[in-house]
Amino acid sequence: MPRRPRICPAGMPQHVIQRGNNRQECFQDLADRATYATYLSRYQREFQVDIHAWVLMSNHTHLLVTPNAEGALSSLMKAVGQRYAQYYNHKYDRTGTLWEGRFKSCLVDTDQYFLQCQRYIELNPVKAGMVEYAGDYQWSSYNCHAYGMRSGMHTPHDCYLNFQPDAERRFISYRSFVASPSPDGMDEQIHYAAISGKPLGSEEFRERIKATFGEF
Repeated sequence: MPRRPRICPAGMPQHVIQRGNNRQECFQDLADRATYATYLSRYQREFQVDIHAWVLMSNHTHLLVTPNAEGALSSLMKAVGQRYAQYYNHKYDRTGTLWEGRFKSCLVDTDQYFLQCQRYIELNPVKAGMVEYAGDYQWSSYNCHAYGMRSGMHTPHDCYLNFQPDAERRFISYRSFVASPSPDGMDEQIHYAAISGKPLGSEEFRERIKATFGEF
């Protein structure tokens, strides 16, 4: 069965998942995560990709990004994946594939779904039982959005900035938003869209994407 074509138009947010091969660990210590983050920061500037949210788990990563040029997302993920795999294999004296095939991704509707997806990403460590509070996990974008922590690779999306015009009030409102329950079925919808490559959004959004790019 042929692979589903990847649709990565410039200017449209995407939720990206990259998994370790056979769900193997791809980060074993702080240095590993720091190295991956360094490559992300370097190549997102080179390939013109805005990174809005992220989390680096033990065996996979989530990103919420907007590519600003055609093909930019694939170029970013290829460069980061290859450079990090070289680093990891050398460090741990291993050979072979680190990543599980090509990365998964889907377009994200900014009208209703963007912040839901951002929250989903940042709550991954909590749902995995790694921490009790999202702010206790160093390798996510939560503290950028909830407390104003600065990161060189962070570009806050307008959906977040417009959540509350005043920065201090926005931090408070965002912490409350993340702490509140997700709408019924939202987490499953976000997961399915990313894995299947189908657009994440309202029916109107999906129809608009279908009319522009064809059937997914």
